[in-house]
Amino acid sequence: MLKVHHLSESRSQRILWLLEELGLDYEVVRYERDPKTGFAPPELKAVHPLGKSPLVEDDGRVLAESGAIIESLIRKHGQGRLSPAPEDLDRYTHFLHYAEGSAMLPIVQLLYVKRLGDAAAPIKPRIDSELKNHLDYLEGVLQGREYLVGNALTGADIQLSFVLEAAKSFRLLAALPNLTAYLERLHARPAYQRALERGGPYKMGR
Repeated sequence: MLKVHHLSESRSQRILWLLEELGLDYEVVRYERDPKTGFAPPELKAVHPLGKSPLVEDDGRVLAESGAIIESLIRKHGQGRLSPAPEDLDRYTHFLHYAEGSAMLPIVQLLYVKRLGDAAAPIKPRIDSELKNHLDYLEGVLQGREYLVGNALTGADIQLSFVLEAAKSFRLLAALPNLTAYLERLHARPAYQRALERGGPYKMGR
């Protein structure tokens, strides 16, 4: 059975959703964040040297990094589900890597500058500009589309979901109707709801 090392309020919620979409059996090992720092507990380092979540144990291997986990699980267990059509592979690969490569950076920066208060004033405008750039881009991408790639949910949608949930938690989606409707469609999926039940409390984007 697959084992997911799942940190509360984290990117690993996506992996639970992926597994629910694929209809696979899995075990959840839960970890709570340090109440003072918000960081992952040191116990995760016993599973992987980086001590980050998500981590997935699959047939004796420990998989790390959300994008790599998504690709591996779909390739090994998907039987064609959540994969793009051959003609859409480049678009799929772009969004699978874009989510954590470019789009997530200003989200993480915003999280840290909010903790700095007035000390962050010199860099805050640049972060706000980058956030607007990426969210406007995605708003245009989803014009007239239900999903990022083709006409059905793929691993790219699952990967991007956390970016938009984080953006919504910062109240950045109010003027972006395509992204708002898209996130609502993702959240309404039965597999997404089942993943919430398995993963425990998750406030991001709700």
